[in-house]
Amino acid sequence: MKKVCIVGASGKLGQYMVQHALDRGYEVVGVCRERSVGKLDRFKGRITIFPGATNDRQVIRKAVEGCDGVLTVLVPWGVQQYSSGTAQAVLDHARQDARLIFSCGWHITRDGQDVYSRTFKTLIAAFGWLARLLRFAELDDQVEACRRIFASKSRWTVVRGSDLEEGESQGLPVWSRHVGDRVLASNLTRRVDFALFMVEALEDDELIHEAPAIVGCRTPSALAIKMGR
Repeated sequence: MKKVCIVGASGKLGQYMVQHALDRGYEVVGVCRERSVGKLDRFKGRITIFPGATNDRQVIRKAVEGCDGVLTVLVPWGVQQYSSGTAQAVLDHARQDARLIFSCGWHITRDGQDVYSRTFKTLIAAFGWLARLLRFAELDDQVEACRRIFASKSRWTVVRGSDLEEGESQGLPVWSRHVGDRVLASNLTRRVDFALFMVEALEDDELIHEAPAIVGCRTPSALAIKMGR
């Protein structure tokens, strides 16, 4: 892995991914909205920035050219198919052999075998309804984006994050194929470690065509499984 593109580089998760990628010696290209470019000032001179909407196909085409890997934050903001447009642009324009890593939440399911609590399902339904009403976000479009990724023949991984918190790194999160696994019960990950998992996935071929649901490695549920309880 030599050159990576981070789509959504100016967000909190994106900035952590930029730092992790630079720490590993990668050449980094970032895509972010023009008004957010200033958020990346601390990386000035160390990364190349392509300003524009992440679902702008021409911006994505230029940004991913020659990249060995693409890290994409799938955000459901707005009601103009932002997530699916972003995902499709990456799928269409990234190199055929590139590693494509996408981020989303636990609500995405690949095979329908995830088990969600009643509280979780209620929260997702309520947020989705309110977001559509206010034209703020479109969770169904994030589902559509992941459907397209899962159907793709590219070398994809979809990382499904738990609730996130700030704080110093605790190490690489643990993962399971299905929400409902006991190891995920704590439902909490440091944002910096979510980014770490994304960047580490670039060179982990065992995660190709997987949709890992992750949780912090030092959360009570992860430690309990490690200790055999």
